[in-house]
Amino acid sequence: MTFRYQRAGIDRVAHPLLAEKSASTVGTWSMIGVPVRMTDRLAAVAELWEAHTQAPSPGRLRSVDVAGVSMVLLDSNVAGCVSTWLHRGGNIDDGRWDILAACEQELLRVIPELDDDEAAYYQRLLDMTVLVLKAPDDSSPN
Repeated sequence: MTFRYQRAGIDRVAHPLLAEKSASTVGTWSMIGVPVRMTDRLAAVAELWEAHTQAPSPGRLRSVDVAGVSMVLLDSNVAGCVSTWLHRGGNIDDGRWDILAACEQELLRVIPELDDDEAAYYQRLLDMTVLVLKAPDDSSPN
């Protein structure tokens, strides 16, 4: 099962496991059509961010590409955008939104190629990415 959402006319597909996690972590969002309260999103992303900053990056991936994606650059792009979103109280500019949208597609492509620990690290990046990209006023089903 996948979950779809949109921003600026770009159709997005969330990772299927995120919806299950979000239903328990972010009380009001389990799929499109059910709006996320901004305070819930901020809290969820802040919690994921804290866990991410405490986790060591997978050593093997510091100098390799997976499926044509630089894993270090992917990590740093998401981290920069998420930290900016958190510091701005849940706001992100269009440029960073576009970066995150591209990163989401890369994460969806590389996560299946990773081992369990590596996948968990990058899954957390995907979870944060999807939560940040979710438009706060998007309540229409697609």
